[in-house]
Order: sequence, then C-alpha cells, then structure tokens
Amino acid sequence: MKHILGFLIFLLSFNATAETITLALNWKAEPEFGGFYAAALEGMFKKHGLDVKIQEGGSGTPTVQMLANNKVEFAIVSADEIILSHDRNPKNKVKALFAVYHTAPYIIMTHAERNFKNLKEVFMSDGVIALQSGLPYYGFLVNKFGKPKAKIVPYLGGVANFVNDKKFSQQGFILSEPVSAEKAGAKTKNFIIAEEGFNPYLVVIAATEETLKRKPEIAKKLVQASREGWESYLKDPTATNKHMATLNKAMDLDSFNKGAAMQKPLIQTKGSPLGTMTLERWQTLVQQLKDLKLIKNDVKAAELFTNF
Repeated sequence: MKHILGFLIFLLSFNATAETITLALNWKAEPEFGGFYAAALEGMFKKHGLDVKIQEGGSGTPTVQMLANNKVEFAIVSADEIILSHDRNPKNKVKALFAVYHTAPYIIMTHAERNFKNLKEVFMSDGVIALQSGLPYYGFLVNKFGKPKAKIVPYLGGVANFVNDKKFSQQGFILSEPVSAEKAGAKTKNFIIAEEGFNPYLVVIAATEETLKRKPEIAKKLVQASREGWESYLKDPTATNKHMATLNKAMDLDSFNKGAAMQKPLIQTKGSPLGTMTLERWQTLVQQLKDLKLIKNDVKAAELFTNF
C-alpha cells in the first residue's frame, strides 16, 4: 500500500509540473504522424515533463503561417515551406527541429495497365494528371522533363476519378492514395518524386526562433520524446494505429497498418539519430527553389534547422 501511495503522489506531482504545449498537425490522424501519437499514448511526452496537445489539421491548414503569426508554438510543416517562410517573413523565422521523412513520400500514381516505365513517360504521354497548383515539385519536374503532353488538371482529393478513368494519374502519398485506390479495385504503379531529385524533408517539427530562445529546453524535450515515440511506432504500430483509427474514421485499420509498413523505409536513417537533418540537404533544396524562382532573397541553409 505504501508503494502505491508513493507512486500516486509521484504522478500527481509530475503532472502538476508538466509543461502544456500544442503540436499542430497539417492533416488528420494518419500513419505519417504515428510516432507523435505513440509518444502521447505510451507516455514519452509525460516522461519528459510535457503535456502535449496534438491538434489535428485538414486540407490547406496553414501551419507555417500559424507559427510565424504566433498562433501556435510548435507545428508540422515541410522543408520547402520553411524556406519560403524565411524568404517572405524574415522577421519571425521558422526553424526545423526534427524531420520524420528523409525520403519524401510524394508520388504520381498511375494505372499499372498503362505500363509506364518512368515518370517522364507519364508526363509525356496522353492522359490526365491531377496536381495541386503551385506545388514546387511540379515546377521541378517541368524544368527536368519539359512541358507535359498530358493534360494537367486540379487535384480535388480522393481517388474516385482515378478509379473510374484508366488514363487518369494523380499526385499522392505512397502510404495513402495507392492503398485507397487498390481497395477500390484499381491496380497502381507509383513513381516516387524524390527519385527524380526533388526530396524535401517532410513532416517536420518546427518552431520560430523566438520560441526557441524562450523555451529551448521545451523544444529539446519535444524532439527527444518524439524520437522515442517514432522509434516505438516503427517497431510496433499496432496499438497506436488502433487509437488513430478511432480519431480518423475515414481510414480503416487495415489501411493504417499498410500505410505504417509502407512508410518505414522512408523514415529510417542510417548512422544518425532518427529525425536529424543535414546542411547539404537544406542547401540543395534552397538552390532548387532559387532555380524555380520561388525565392528572391538570400536564404541561408544553416539558419533553417537545428538538430537536438
């Protein structure tokens, strides 16, 4: 009894001193955020003295602007968004702290029956490709392949148009749209855009330089706990997927499990702690965005990120 009382007193004192913070996501609960939900579910955040509220996003959630405008202290963004923010909002710079995807899961999804051999062939063949306007990787691919022969139409979400039209290709995430399309009866062949040379870090924890000056230890603890959560999720995502499936009912448990398995090689790193980033990768991306004329100012790659 004495041991139980002592443990309860410890828990009460621990929770009383936990720092409450919000981590804003740019999409719904899905495998791409599994490690963060694992850190919450399995107690990694609490172990590091944090009470983390995971705030779900949706289509077009402007997390990088939310950071820059001090609406939230920590949020999930992409590496190219950070560079664009430095170029356009230099007074309150956003900085990357931890990157989940080291190989970006962006794809162009095609029908297997069309038997495309590479992504250039997709662009230079008859048909339709649904893409969100303004995507940096679209400009990169046009620069590399030339003006596409395929008709480019707006991406409206979902896979219904893809399933119903054999000449229809579309953007997607390797762990999401192909799973949905194949469940609906389509056979897919998917081309990872990173293999063409445009490979930004994705699902990146970020904060402003102002937040990092005020709360450096909190940022460090958030990264440490997130890393532990991702290490656990990569080993066994079962319990976390079941939890996320209760939050996002648009995705069934089987799709969660397939997505979690598909993304593992895109996340795992060799020879460095999970989530760490390199100066060379940031320098490459800065130069690519310059070449695409998406940034005008001198953005210094070393100021874009920090590793804990």
